Amino acid sequence: MSAIELVKGVFWVGVNDRTTELFESVWPLPQGVSYNSYLIVDEKVALIDTVKGPFALELVENIEEIIEPAKLDYLIVNHMEPDHSGALPLLRRLAPRARILGTEKAGGLVRALYHLEGGFEPVRDGQRLSLGRWSLIFYETPFVHWPETMMTYLTEEKILFSGDAFGGFGALDGGIFDDQLDLSRYEPEILRYFSNIVGMYTNPVQRAIQKLKALEIEMIAPAHGPVWRKEPERVVGLYDRWSRMEGEPGVVLIYGSMYGETELMAEQVARGVIAGGAPLRVLDASRTHLSFLLAEAWRYRGLILGAPTYDGGIFIPMEQFLRLAQRKRLQRRVVGLFGSFGWSGGAVKAMKSVIEELGWELVEPVVEFNGRPTREELEQGLALGRALAERVRKALE
Repeated sequence: MSAIELVKGVFWVGVNDRTTELFESVWPLPQGVSYNSYLIVDEKVALIDTVKGPFALELVENIEEIIEPAKLDYLIVNHMEPDHSGALPLLRRLAPRARILGTEKAGGLVRALYHLEGGFEPVRDGQRLSLGRWSLIFYETPFVHWPETMMTYLTEEKILFSGDAFGGFGALDGGIFDDQLDLSRYEPEILRYFSNIVGMYTNPVQRAIQKLKALEIEMIAPAHGPVWRKEPERVVGLYDRWSRMEGEPGVVLIYGSMYGETELMAEQVARGVIAGGAPLRVLDASRTHLSFLLAEAWRYRGLILGAPTYDGGIFIPMEQFLRLAQRKRLQRRVVGLFGSFGWSGGAVKAMKSVIEELGWELVEPVVEFNGRPTREELEQGLALGRALAERVRKALE
């Protein structure tokens, strides 16, 4: 995809990545991802963020559609993670007089990641940079989601270049703007990006939103995903809600089953949720990647977990999900539990322990059964699903 004009003199010069399978070598990219880079052409020329190293040449070709890369005056780094800074070494060779601008902590990462000496200038929070008829203001937003992150605001055009904040997974299909794209396809990937990448930094996200509240923002240009020109407040609202971990009034049921007994109970619990009047999503932990499990748990207020005992503890896929939720500091969840065992129990007790550590609200009945569930035990599962649904509805009234 070649350069695209945001407003006169400001261009998207990023790239789409449809070949990388795992973001950060962890998170699946079934719909790809974009690396958004922005070129501002004034009396001085600034490039805001670059792209991942293997795509550096494509970035340079996009820049060359507008200007010679040697004319770059500033390389502004909102975030030093290599998917945004990977083209810095090449650009410094093509534009040796360009100054690299970032927060003080970004300077150490420029040296550590690329062994670039000289040419870096730290910027302060609130510092203004004149490009000619336009000016930029830099806002430090630490831990959204690295300690050196910042955002850059183009004052005259009211464009916020937000770095990883307000971004999402998904390559940009044909257009780059929110009013050109099918947002029903992108918003689930924005949520998965938020929960997987930014989620554990919810307090810094809230601080950043409050810090920028006074700005007039007509466009949000993040480092990944759609550029928001029609409804910039929409993506801010999503990040605000997700970072407060409110959860939608629904339930996600995540279960694991080795030989079908726990799955049988999961079906009955699911019927109870529907009888209780709550929207429901059912996911098999053994067949659904952790990144999708986490995203759905982040989406909904209600969470029901079911697993057999394995090696005297929690079934491994379920244990991995719980540890990830713990690591990402997911809070404010209403949760139900069920589990099976053969010769010895342990899964339900261990899941309870993790839930206590997370501070989640546990809804009764907790259903534990030996072998194949009896009719009476299945009725308990039905009651669990109904009770959880009713509790979620009450919590959000």
